[in-house]
Amino acid sequence: MVLNFVWLGFFLTAFVAACVRLANGDLAVFPAMLASLFDSARTAFEISLGLAGVMSLWLGIMRIGERAGVVDAFARLVNPLLRHFFPGVPQGHPAQGAMMMNVSANLLGLDNAATPLGLNAMRELQTLNPRPRSPPTRRSCSSY
Repeated sequence: MVLNFVWLGFFLTAFVAACVRLANGDLAVFPAMLASLFDSARTAFEISLGLAGVMSLWLGIMRIGERAGVVDAFARLVNPLLRHFFPGVPQGHPAQGAMMMNVSANLLGLDNAATPLGLNAMRELQTLNPRPRSPPTRRSCSSY
């Protein structure tokens, strides 16, 4: 909801600035804004297309690692650290592997690929929530 106001603020600020420039005699301000809008849209599309390819590659590699058992082996390797940070997650639960995949993607700098992995980890962790319909509270989190 707040993000909608931020974007509305951006557009209104740009429109007011263009009107001020138009009042000062710059008749080419609106055509320049329109050209800039299309150039920015093209650049955004090219960037997102490249990111989708990289994200698909790394998600595929992570999926192969998950099916080959590498993710589970890596999760067992860092289990003592995860047990310290997440004591409520039972040993051998799929959430451990999902969290480890997310952490490893973040450590490799694959921020865009880490997002769906993090969502998968949250989905797995939600299976451990005793009250899945209600938001977690400090009391419910400590009762695991």
